[in-house]
Amino acid sequence: MTWAKENGASSEGFEIAYFPLEGYGLKAARDIKSEELFLWIPRRMLMTVESAKNSVLGPLYSQDRILQAMGNIALAFHLLCERADPNSFWQPYIKTLPSDYATPLYFEEEEVQYLQSTQAIHDVYSQYKNTARQYAYFYRVIQTHPNASKLPLKDSFTFDDYRWAVSSVMTRQNQIPTEDGSRVTLALIPLWDMCNHTNGLITTGYNLEDDRCECVALQDYSAGEQIYIFYGTRSNAEFVIHNGFFFDGNAHDRVKIKLGVSKSDRLYAMKAEVLARAGIPTSSVFALHCSDPPISSQLLAFLRVFCMSEDELKHHLMGEQAIDKIFTLGNFEFPVSWDNEIKLWTFLETRASLLLKTYKTDIKEDSSLLENTDLSFPARMAISLRLAEKEILEKVVKSAVTKREHFEKHLKEGTPLPKYEENNIALLENTVTDSKLPIVLRQLDGEADEDSEMLNVITEVDGPSSELINGKDFVPNGSQSKSDTHLDPKETGKKSADAKESLAEGIEERK
Repeated sequence: MTWAKENGASSEGFEIAYFPLEGYGLKAARDIKSEELFLWIPRRMLMTVESAKNSVLGPLYSQDRILQAMGNIALAFHLLCERADPNSFWQPYIKTLPSDYATPLYFEEEEVQYLQSTQAIHDVYSQYKNTARQYAYFYRVIQTHPNASKLPLKDSFTFDDYRWAVSSVMTRQNQIPTEDGSRVTLALIPLWDMCNHTNGLITTGYNLEDDRCECVALQDYSAGEQIYIFYGTRSNAEFVIHNGFFFDGNAHDRVKIKLGVSKSDRLYAMKAEVLARAGIPTSSVFALHCSDPPISSQLLAFLRVFCMSEDELKHHLMGEQAIDKIFTLGNFEFPVSWDNEIKLWTFLETRASLLLKTYKTDIKEDSSLLENTDLSFPARMAISLRLAEKEILEKVVKSAVTKREHFEKHLKEGTPLPKYEENNIALLENTVTDSKLPIVLRQLDGEADEDSEMLNVITEVDGPSSELINGKDFVPNGSQSKSDTHLDPKETGKKSADAKESLAEGIEERK
């Protein structure tokens, strides 16, 4: 705190404190109002790829393609080199970092076994394998490369050292703009990364004018309360793998599901064309959500096309109002047909049921295991994760059954289908936030080849690279961040308000 104050960071209104559930975090020393700017950290305090280039690591960085390509590895070695230097500017920060972590890199073998059948297990194995390969590669580089001769790691560089550095970066790294704002760079953000996670909204931005990270309060805090931030829309699998914790009540928890149209399908070409017009690939990784409805508009659109009859496909390709039909594929209010809805919810019910059968234990058994007070923290975290996955899948099954029965009733009673009209406001105001088509989804993950795995470093993040702070990929005390802008939070809020106003004007115009 003294070091932060001396270097221009905010240091009043909060203090570092220990909390029984989360460990160390920030505690309000006075009442703090929602959206009040209470925390800022200037660039000079940050450990970044740029500061790594200008450090003792610089000569090796200039010659090693992996350090140049993978900023998180460069940060890990930057951290190790500065830790080894007792006179490092960042020593006050480095001394506050944990001596070990709860990331899967620290799991015992029997603790990893609890993750069997979960969606996280493949990523856990990949993370450990890639980290071990990176260590072997850099051990040789440090011992043999001429530009590594002055590194303080030459005499002592163990796997435990590397595992610690990787976990420190993986649970804290974030992207911030460079000084000129032209691109982004990876950074560790002292003090701010003490904040623990809760559900909410992104409240941190980067102020380029003052060249500092700024954080406003997520809610009102009374003196003595813990101050939280929102790490972003990560699933619990991502929290466990990259952050080393499981978050109860995660509003954004989800289970991944890989779906694709088979090329042996007689109607493959027609389905592929309809999907292409909607901006959806024929094979994708989708998500089943803990919320209701459990599927996104993208997945709804895919399933509707997947279950279409030949006649329905023709109507969407060549029929009257074909463009409008494509536009409404992802809208829950405009079914293709009652039969199509019945088919897609039946399919989803079957797939979720099959996924549930892949687990070796059921919900009741996992709940019983969690009552064991002797479980290690990683074991409890792993069991909680697989239990949460099963609960999501069970909700999907129940929801699919309810939806199927609902549409079967409509079919039986001969209920007319809702018709889309150009000025239908319900389409514009669909309750599902991502309902607008066309939509472009991330393509199905492919298996990395042996050469590319060397570059699969520290953490793999779904979605686009983050550009700011405290969002999906941020990891203070356990997450990585994604945000939408380089502006400070107030400017971000203004743009959001302007966007809402424009949308409202557009709706009124269509009326």
